[in-house]
Amino acid sequence: MDFLLNPNVAYVILLAGVFFAFLSIVTPGTGLLEIGALFCFLLAGYAVYHLSINFWALIILCLSVIPYSYSVQKPKRLIFFGVSILMVVIGSVFLFDSSNDWILVNPLVAFVFSGLISGALWLALRKVIEATSSRPTHDLTTIVGQVGEAKSKIHGEGNIYVAGELWSARSEKVIPAGSQVRVLKREGFTLVVEKID
Repeated sequence: MDFLLNPNVAYVILLAGVFFAFLSIVTPGTGLLEIGALFCFLLAGYAVYHLSINFWALIILCLSVIPYSYSVQKPKRLIFFGVSILMVVIGSVFLFDSSNDWILVNPLVAFVFSGLISGALWLALRKVIEATSSRPTHDLTTIVGQVGEAKSKIHGEGNIYVAGELWSARSEKVIPAGSQVRVLKREGFTLVVEKID
């Protein structure tokens, strides 16, 4: 386990834990990302326990979240993304304290891995924001009034083909299969229809 006490290795493992943690928040479900994040945090915690850290560098790392979150919300303001990466690199390079060396984490390692992980998370978070804030492409309210075809006999329940999809339908009057029908209203995923004479 001595290789974990290398500040560069500890830093990369810590970044991997942050990456897995963010991905598990964005895409919950399997538990694999959560386990990966926990495993990385345990390994990084072992290194942090044995290596002393500069708390001012840790504060810079924490504050880098502010411009980063602003850059995710406003994607045209990439200057904030750059400021966030710069803060992460500075905080990372000086994160581990040593009486012998001023810098323990290689600046190139900090820049490359911080940039890769921050960029990947930025893209993932942007896609999540776009997906949650976009209007559904299939507006179910527009189906009312459209004309379709009865694919089965409809009385009580049956199936119709309308707007390019097969729907469950019901009617109070018997409608034979193959008849043209008009959608009167939608009740959940069942359409109330009438026969067109």
